[in-house]
Amino acid sequence: MPRHVAIIMDGNGRWAKKRGLPRVDGHRAGTEAVRGVITRCRELGIGHLTLYTFSKENWGRPAAEVKFLFDLLVRFLTQELPLLLRQDIRLSLLGEPGDVPLAARKVLAHVIDKTARCSAMRLNLALNYSGRDEILRACRRLIAQDVPPEDVTEERLSAELYTAGQPDPDLIIRTSGEMRLSGYLLWQSTYSELYFTDTLWPDFTAAHLDIALAEFQHRTRRFGLTDDQLPG
Repeated sequence: MPRHVAIIMDGNGRWAKKRGLPRVDGHRAGTEAVRGVITRCRELGIGHLTLYTFSKENWGRPAAEVKFLFDLLVRFLTQELPLLLRQDIRLSLLGEPGDVPLAARKVLAHVIDKTARCSAMRLNLALNYSGRDEILRACRRLIAQDVPPEDVTEERLSAELYTAGQPDPDLIIRTSGEMRLSGYLLWQSTYSELYFTDTLWPDFTAAHLDIALAEFQHRTRRFGLTDDQLPG
């Protein structure tokens, strides 16, 4: 079982279009898939789940859609806080909160604070996130600390990423048939197994997650090694 699963939740808009519905209805339906996947990961004992919630590029969407997304986030987190506490799930943010609307920032801060002592699972929301920006931020933090160039190691840089202290994702899932990472966890995904499915995110259930996990379990993770170097 992977220690860390990361998901690019794609296809809400296409799900709505197929049904002749507004895009916002696709986003609303997508929150049900989020709830099911969180619960299933907790049941399976997966320690870390990261969800690509809102990228820096998403600010280019229509203002009304962006507002709806953050209003939806506020409602979702408010409703789910009791469940997170009951399931011992800690919420963390990957991304820059500064540009996030005030109401969403307040709710995020509240839920992060309330779940800070939870330890069974870490739920990361990649929000206002960019993989390139994360790496640049880490480099700037090292420069600000006057770290000599010869002391800049992979471990030192990793400690300045949003995911510091967490394992890199073992499995990255993307829904909707798109086959790219879109700047998601660029540093951390070096040896991640990638799983792509045509299923649109609102239709992605715990059963679909189980299929992805079964595929992961049948893969051989090489980490740059040859066959005769692999254990077993």
